[in-house]
Amino acid sequence: MAAVCTLAIGGTLTPLGDRGPISRGAATPLTTARYASAPQQAHDNCDASLDPSTGPTDGPAVERIRQRGRLKVGVDQNSYLWGFRDPATGQLAGFDIDLVHALARSILGDPDAVQFLTVPTSQRIPLIKNGTVDMVVRTMTINCQRVDDPKNPVAFSTPYFEAGQQILAPEGSSVTGFDDSLQGKTVCTARGSTGEQTLEGNRHGASILLVDNQLDCLVRLQLGLADAVFTDNALAAGQAAQDPSVHLVGHPVTDEPYGVAMNTGEPDLVRKVNAVLAAYRSGGADSEWMTSYRRWLAQDLPGLTGPPAPKYRQ
Repeated sequence: MAAVCTLAIGGTLTPLGDRGPISRGAATPLTTARYASAPQQAHDNCDASLDPSTGPTDGPAVERIRQRGRLKVGVDQNSYLWGFRDPATGQLAGFDIDLVHALARSILGDPDAVQFLTVPTSQRIPLIKNGTVDMVVRTMTINCQRVDDPKNPVAFSTPYFEAGQQILAPEGSSVTGFDDSLQGKTVCTARGSTGEQTLEGNRHGASILLVDNQLDCLVRLQLGLADAVFTDNALAAGQAAQDPSVHLVGHPVTDEPYGVAMNTGEPDLVRKVNAVLAAYRSGGADSEWMTSYRRWLAQDLPGLTGPPAPKYRQ
């Protein structure tokens, strides 16, 4: 079954293929990742997920997807290296997209049995809650605010990547990092992102410019409408690879574990995704995770030797 791509929901997304040739900048080591070799158990930690061995992985949510015959997944098409439209093929590609195909293969027996819906950062949770998508695979950080939100909580898989928030600034900028050099500057971040949450806590005297999609911040930076971008360094490395006139400055200031986000009322689907991730991580240097990492991320985020270890609820 061929992959089905739909129009963007909730905003205008411009395929990277329309932006001309892509230049790759200098590699930026990802210094925040803390990887372990064995699963960890956790009590009530927000980044701990359902253990697939403790309950069914084939329940009503998984059966609904199988009856439909396709997996509906919210993704990005503007995050180079993660989820972007390949200008050579016109197809969605990247580290997140590889994981989506692995999930579809396990659940439906066909890696292309996917309906991709490109969604802006601010609409990820609403589209999970109203059932428009089965899950979101879009560099989405696992945190307590999203897990414990009294009105719109979401469930997460175990982490499949770990990044950290950092400042992206133009060459020659006086901005030196997430510090007082931001005083009087305009900092762009995506609405509904963890970057917005961090800036609300301490903006270092900066004005905050909110946009629906993180790539919009790069455009604002290029147009001189923003002085810096605050985002996950994994995403920023992709932006710097597109535009060598910008670079990461300072140090990461948070831990950002990425997880697959799902509806809290579908524990069988959460367990199923965790089972797929366990297989995706296994195999050491020959694992599917490492194969995807070498293909998409190793040049711009070098030095990783494996995925983050899963943390399961006791």
